[in-house]
Amino acid sequence: MNIVVLVKQVPDMEKVKFDREAGRIDRSSAGTEINPFDLNALEAALQISENTNGKVTVLTMGPAQAEEALREAIARGADEGILLTDVKFGGSDVKATSTILSSAIKKAGQFDLVIAGIQSVDGDTGQVGAEVAGYLGIPHISNVEAMKNFTEEDIEVVSSVWESQYLKRGKYPLLITVTKDVNVPRLPSFKNKMKARKVEITKWGYEDLKEVLDSSKIGIKGSPTKVKKIEVPQQSEREGKLYKENDEKAVEDILNVLKSCKVLKEA
Repeated sequence: MNIVVLVKQVPDMEKVKFDREAGRIDRSSAGTEINPFDLNALEAALQISENTNGKVTVLTMGPAQAEEALREAIARGADEGILLTDVKFGGSDVKATSTILSSAIKKAGQFDLVIAGIQSVDGDTGQVGAEVAGYLGIPHISNVEAMKNFTEEDIEVVSSVWESQYLKRGKYPLLITVTKDVNVPRLPSFKNKMKARKVEITKWGYEDLKEVLDSSKIGIKGSPTKVKKIEVPQQSEREGKLYKENDEKAVEDILNVLKSCKVLKEA
């Protein structure tokens, strides 16, 4: 069974800064890590692989430094990594990114299951997984929060949509996107860390994909989405009050606040 996991190297969102004039994240302002939801996707793939004698290939698009994310994924148990890197890929929005990723999956050959995180913490669109499935022409199940059963032919999962839970079964080939509730990602073992340092990472650019990829549909030229402006809201601190002995005053103030917010009506 061949499983492809889509991962993305993202900046540390607690430290990253925003370039308001350019309308983008200043990725050089903070360290990087694997998108947290993608770690859940990787763990799901590893669990399935271990029970079906499968192979896990991790795929990412980004600059040369994104190779670090692939090596970390291999240290966590993946079998191999493929890095899609080319200046022609720069500026790709979710549509162009999905086009590139799906083209690489086609080039990689036969696959049964593609797993991705529900969203990335930097873009937060939640669109790439579904779009990749669309370009591959396969069904997808989104918002997977639990895996109930899986075999070499199909998988049964719990999908959470609009505060409701659905038990779904999908036959391969299939793409699923997972939430953080689906599992707890394992940590890298020392043995796999050493393996990841030596493993050869496959690198593909546009020239490697041109037989399955239209150059007019990638990069800035192939990206209909344009960010005109970024606004970072100012953080506001809550005002706290401490009542030590005057309970009646505390109750009176709370009631007045609830009335002013129209949570309670005047008697």
